[in-house]
Amino acid sequence: MLRRLFRRPRAPLRGTRASAADWFGSVARTVTERPLATVVVVGALAVIGFALALRLSPSASTDTLVGKGSAAARATDRLHKQFGDESVIVMVRGNLQNTTLSADLGKLIGLEGCLSGNEPRQALPKLPSECTAFARERPAKVVYGPGTFVNTAAAQIQNGFQAKQAQMIAQGNAAAQSAIQLARSRHLPRATQLRLADEARRLAASNFVQDALKVALRYGLTTVPTVDNPEFVSELLFDPTKGVGVPKARFAYLFPSPNAALIQIRLKPNLSDAQRRRAISLIQDTVSEPIYQLRHGQKYIVTGIPVVVKGLASDVQRSIFVLLFAALLVMAATLAVVFRTRMRLLPLGLALAAAALTYGCISLAGYSLTMASIAALPVLIGLAVDYAIQLQARFDEALAEGREPVSAARAAAVRGGPLIAGAGLATAAGFLVLLLSPIPMVHGFAVTVIAGIVLGLACAATAGLATLSRWSLRLGERPDVPPFLPRARARVRDAWERVAYSRAGDLVADYAAIAGDWSRERGRAALTFASTRPRNVLVAGLALAALGWAADTQTHVVSDVRKLVPQNLQALRDVNLLQKETGVSGEIDVLVRGRDLTSPNVISWLTAFQQGVLTSHGWKQGETCRQQKHPPELCPALSLTDLFRQQPGSQADASTLLAAVPPYFSQAVISSDRTTANLAFGIRLMPLDRQKRVVDDIRSSLNPPPGVTAAVAGLPVLAADANGKLSSAGRRALTLLAGLAAVFLVLLAIRRRFSEAAVPLIPIAFATGWSALTLFLLRIPLNPMSATLGALVIAISTEFSVLLSARYREERRSGRTAVEALDRAYTSTGSAVLASGVTAIAGFAALVASDIKMLRDFGLVTVVDLTVSLLGVMVVLPAALVWAEQRGRLTLRDLDPRPAAAAARKALAGAVSQMQRPRLRLPRLAPPRVGLRLGRRRSGA
Repeated sequence: MLRRLFRRPRAPLRGTRASAADWFGSVARTVTERPLATVVVVGALAVIGFALALRLSPSASTDTLVGKGSAAARATDRLHKQFGDESVIVMVRGNLQNTTLSADLGKLIGLEGCLSGNEPRQALPKLPSECTAFARERPAKVVYGPGTFVNTAAAQIQNGFQAKQAQMIAQGNAAAQSAIQLARSRHLPRATQLRLADEARRLAASNFVQDALKVALRYGLTTVPTVDNPEFVSELLFDPTKGVGVPKARFAYLFPSPNAALIQIRLKPNLSDAQRRRAISLIQDTVSEPIYQLRHGQKYIVTGIPVVVKGLASDVQRSIFVLLFAALLVMAATLAVVFRTRMRLLPLGLALAAAALTYGCISLAGYSLTMASIAALPVLIGLAVDYAIQLQARFDEALAEGREPVSAARAAAVRGGPLIAGAGLATAAGFLVLLLSPIPMVHGFAVTVIAGIVLGLACAATAGLATLSRWSLRLGERPDVPPFLPRARARVRDAWERVAYSRAGDLVADYAAIAGDWSRERGRAALTFASTRPRNVLVAGLALAALGWAADTQTHVVSDVRKLVPQNLQALRDVNLLQKETGVSGEIDVLVRGRDLTSPNVISWLTAFQQGVLTSHGWKQGETCRQQKHPPELCPALSLTDLFRQQPGSQADASTLLAAVPPYFSQAVISSDRTTANLAFGIRLMPLDRQKRVVDDIRSSLNPPPGVTAAVAGLPVLAADANGKLSSAGRRALTLLAGLAAVFLVLLAIRRRFSEAAVPLIPIAFATGWSALTLFLLRIPLNPMSATLGALVIAISTEFSVLLSARYREERRSGRTAVEALDRAYTSTGSAVLASGVTAIAGFAALVASDIKMLRDFGLVTVVDLTVSLLGVMVVLPAALVWAEQRGRLTLRDLDPRPAAAAARKALAGAVSQMQRPRLRLPRLAPPRVGLRLGRRRSGA
């Protein structure tokens, strides 16, 4: 059956190539001959697709949020490959003295060893299972924290002391031998020789002791440096001049405040989404193990950009699934009310099958589930519902002509299939412009919707027509077959009658009838006005659209993540707590590359550049980043310059100093070959537009010495750059123009006439301006998820406009006048368009109930876009069609805006001069006399 369904049909007699109508006729003939098999095959594929879709996992990768094509993206990629991915931070919240001056420091040393995967193999059986997983999988590239810092410092000091002691012994022995040889040359006795040798050794030891005392006094060492020596640790970490328990400022990247210590884990950059999620989960599980719990009530808080992205993605996607379930219920109820025909829920079932197939294909292709791909689901369902409704409306028309269901299904495919497919192709072209977006997950949105368009058309043309041809007619009740569940059906019927014939039911029915009559009268009056005075309608529509295009430049784009997500999101609470304790929540990095970065002039430039950037963004020497009043935008973070206590005098000095730094720390800021280094700045949570200004200021300050290159990198940089492009009014305008051009080219290729391709674009173009004006007047802000929905206006308007204009041309070719053709088109195809449009609007309206502001605003923007698109097509398209016929055939010369602008000004001036305040004749909504009507209905029943 599948082979017959998809094989090439025979060429018609009138030509060698099958037309679209013939192809749809062949498909309809195949599926109507085997309706049950067709429905079973499509249903089975939908079930398989649904099963595959359940395998999709939400993506927590930042690659879906930012692009890779810019210089900043390439620099970020190099940064991550060299120094590791964005940091996962384990904040130890509690009194810092209790954390570092007690046995808790040993627990931190063990925790950091576990997280880094460096625990000895023989010790793993006694440790939590997470340590074995870390040792086996090695997800972390760099781990540094307070425990290993103190341990490494003590070991370095001890090693240095032992090296000096060995040097002293060697010098003493050498001096003793020299003394013996000198005494022997003077023929002194043996006892004198040995005494002089001992004196030489004691002199060397005395010099060593003096040097050791100088070092001890310089660094405040009074005891042997060990991790379990509180005096040593206190002298190493704390600054008594700032107060009790205040850590030294130069160690702020590990000890940012008297109540916090930080363990930073940079994961490997080549981890998959699943591996990254597992690594974060392992970290969260490890810090909850009893063996690492601290004795003084300190708490571990796992946070950082990867944790926030993971938590945000999971929470938003979980909420979307709940909201989409509610949206489907609302769409089903709306479709049952507005689509007055048999099997009115069939379009929604076909749309769900297309959605299952679409997401099953996404799963087979190996892609992950992102917020954008989930947000595409209601759009996909709305379009698939429209295709099914249009074919079903054509089927009902054929039935009204007296055809049998099988013949009606084939007629619907031949008459409506090519038009619906052309509209779908033009709609897909409108969505293609989303590939110009700087956000990768928006590309996935476009691809998902386009795939859904194809599969929605396929489901409607196969399973839809097969179902209509086989089960559209109600079979009469057979007297020899008892009814199904008679008691339950009787109870449901009685309950429905009690509701329908109650006072509330009468009231709702009366007002619904009044509203329906009023809507039909107003709609017919608007259609008559548009067809008799098309220029007035077009001028008014153009004026409103121009206001909207101007207002779009003033529409605010909300980019502060704290305002777009639920305030009870735990990951957001944790990152706010991190900022409260440290003053920062992330890092902006400057990747520096050169032949040898240990050159004094390079280090001098790095130091001056770092100090200049920090000063210009509010940071002052001696102040902390945690101040509540006027906090700095940027703060110091672990950088190459932190490895030097003072400016090295020569390249040899710099190399010597770097060699003395443990690789444990140096690998976090400079490569082993000394050609790549990192200069980091801590940054606070702030709106992305403000963050973009900070990033641009850092870029403008970059002026490295010859032979050295420097680039700003890091996820905050990519997010700020992407938001800058996304929120640009100019970029949005170019996207709209590109969408209109794509739709025009597709329509021109299908219809082969300039006028038939250009006229449907008029309401589409106007709808973009009306949508922007409505959003501006309602003060609905855009966000990174809804800023590109201008393409949705174009795509949905294209769907409605192309279908109605094609039906109008069809009616005109049959010999009807313009008014008759409009009335026929809007009575048949227009009713189907209205039903599908209202259903999609109702579905998106469910998102408005979300507690996630990003989704709530997305739902509001989409409802506005769909409503404006629907009204624009219903009101402006008739005027455009009649106006195009009155003025003659359109040509490329009509694209010159000057004559149109002059005519618009003249018409607008005339309309203003003749403007009179109209009297609105609204229906009288008098309360019905419920009691009498109730009796009449029951007696009439």
